[in-house]
Amino acid sequence: MQARRIARELALLSIGQLPTSKERLETQQLQAILLAAVRMLTNEVQDTLETAGAEIERGSDRLLSSETRATDLNSAKAMVQDAIGLTQAAINRLGTALELPELIQLSNQQDVRDYVLSLLNSVRTHQDEVDPLLNQSMVDWQLHRLARIDRDILRIAVTEMLYLGVPDRVAINEAVELSKRYSGDEGHRFINGVLRRVSDKLRTIATAPSE
Repeated sequence: MQARRIARELALLSIGQLPTSKERLETQQLQAILLAAVRMLTNEVQDTLETAGAEIERGSDRLLSSETRATDLNSAKAMVQDAIGLTQAAINRLGTALELPELIQLSNQQDVRDYVLSLLNSVRTHQDEVDPLLNQSMVDWQLHRLARIDRDILRIAVTEMLYLGVPDRVAINEAVELSKRYSGDEGHRFINGVLRRVSDKLRTIATAPSE
């Protein structure tokens, strides 16, 4: 995993814990917020493993039912298909759970923590410039109506574009990946569209002749 990719995920989990007032945060406060995000990930590992275990157990029960309770071939097939689906879901969850300990361990690296703190401070400092730009780039929608996780993903991406020197394409791709993990089923398509309009708008502003 790349350091900045890990930092973005930690920043996303941390933003919701920032105080509502706009004062500049001290490093000690940000470190405490980051620690809370790492603890959240640790709990997610445990929850994911427990869910995967439950799905495997349910799949096993469905297989047993297909042998002992099925009244005909079609019902047996349906029960086996259910068991396969539950097992596949469990495998997917286990894959996710195996990634999280690496993320938690790497979150202790200094370059990861430094970028998280820089990102959190920049999002907070520049929100009054970022939010209007996002609103202008939405079609028949407003930022305040979005789910909080989608708002935070968009703010992180635009902050990186404008203030942290991240190329637009990289910021957009990383935001899409975050949304696939944390947003709804169609969230990544919406976020991709909004950020591409932001990028186009910034490019137009940059190339416009000065008066």
